[in-house]
Amino acid sequence: MTDVLVVTGTGTEVGKTVATAAVAALAVERGRRVAVLKAAQTGVGPGEEGDAQTVERLVPRVTTDETVRYPDPLAPARAAARVGREGPAAWEVTDRALDLARGHDLVLVEGAGGLLVRLNAAGETLADVAELLSAPVLVVADPRLGTLNATALTAEALRSRGLVPAGVVVGSWPREEEEADLAMRCNLDDLPDMGAGPLAGVLTEGMGGLAPRAFAEAARRSLGPGLGGTWEPPGRA
Repeated sequence: MTDVLVVTGTGTEVGKTVATAAVAALAVERGRRVAVLKAAQTGVGPGEEGDAQTVERLVPRVTTDETVRYPDPLAPARAAARVGREGPAAWEVTDRALDLARGHDLVLVEGAGGLLVRLNAAGETLADVAELLSAPVLVVADPRLGTLNATALTAEALRSRGLVPAGVVVGSWPREEEEADLAMRCNLDDLPDMGAGPLAGVLTEGMGGLAPRAFAEAARRSLGPGLGGTWEPPGRA
């Protein structure tokens, strides 16, 4: 059977696309056929690089797709309304993911923003997609102050729907360790207690600018064994 993993964030601009690419890169290294689906792309026009294209640039051997694309940098439902559309239905995203599953071993479905950002006028969200797919959900979290509450709320929303949290990956960790403040360092200890599963990796900011081979090496160092990498949480290395 094909594995399906949904990737969400605690908010926007937290490193969700790079995290998706990192998981994909390590799966490809293990010989798996990987597809990445962007549930809804906003903020880019025709021919511009969206999140799916970013993943393809970083991991050339993956298949990428996006359900819809809207030019305004807004939540999908609002961006769709501005061009006279309703936004993608949860079943449309699900069907696209299942189509990809027929020819791949792993399908990663990346959301837009956080878990409960509205995809369409009916108010459906990525959580509805995860329910239809019966898929676990990986949470990508901001490293900064405030992330504990956002992660706990995301975890509560997941569990209230019977969804399985697949763990937390911290995105955009400072490249220079001295730039990580006290709150960031403490968050690494506290995030596993927020209900979204174990800390599954820490990604360094700027990884999205690496060449594919260097990106795969960085992904291996940054993700834990559960996602195919060698990273260990603080206190366990």
